[in-house]
Amino acid sequence: MTRAPPSPLSGWTLISLRPAGGHAPMRRAAAKHGARVLALSPWRLRRRDDPATRTALREALAAERVVFTSPAAVAAASALRKLRPGPGRIWFAIGEGTAAALRRAGVPPQRIRTPQRMDSDGLLALPDLQALRGTDVGLVTAPGGRGAIAPALAARGARVLRSDVYEREPVVWSAATSNKLRALTRPYAWVVSSGEALQRTRQALPPEWAQAWPDSLAVVASERLAVVAREAGFGRTLVAASARPADLVAALAQAAAERRFR
Repeated sequence: MTRAPPSPLSGWTLISLRPAGGHAPMRRAAAKHGARVLALSPWRLRRRDDPATRTALREALAAERVVFTSPAAVAAASALRKLRPGPGRIWFAIGEGTAAALRRAGVPPQRIRTPQRMDSDGLLALPDLQALRGTDVGLVTAPGGRGAIAPALAARGARVLRSDVYEREPVVWSAATSNKLRALTRPYAWVVSSGEALQRTRQALPPEWAQAWPDSLAVVASERLAVVAREAGFGRTLVAASARPADLVAALAQAAAERRFR
């Protein structure tokens, strides 16, 4: 019986910077290509549930246009209120993962707009987010993160109704996680879908890792994140089609198969 050829990612370790408890999709995507995952969460997500949050969410969801910045924002919002766009309302998802979360929450697909380029720049380029003078725009999100969206919408004349429905709590790495990081050998790649996660991780790393970054490879979700990674010290970046784990891992697998790096 003929054996299948080894995957180009056999023996690779993918360092995942997703929130605590959120690495399963990355593990599944990596396993399909023969790679393993080292989970290095910079934070965990905590939903907010207080009167001020509920009031802000109600006002945001009543806007003519509503922007959701992540699947976590959809999950946190739907835990507080049913997500039902009113007549003539349009809701926007930063990417396909967020759009899928909205559909699971019961939002009709025809009421959702998703950019082809799944990042802040792609979202802000959508036609329905251009002429906004006198328009209320809800922003369902978390503190920090995608800070370019609200100022851009306001500059276009929108009244931005922000609702921070969850927050990021820093994670202190366990001794076991730190030991796995110290024992890591090549080949490996950092898988990055958040600039803030990358920056927090860099601050927490031991000095020897900061010195190794110029020779490290970062697989990122957008051209914008590629710039962030290079500014953080990475010598090489690889841009994926989206922030979805399957796309991030596929980009690395294709590059490895084509021997675009050593």
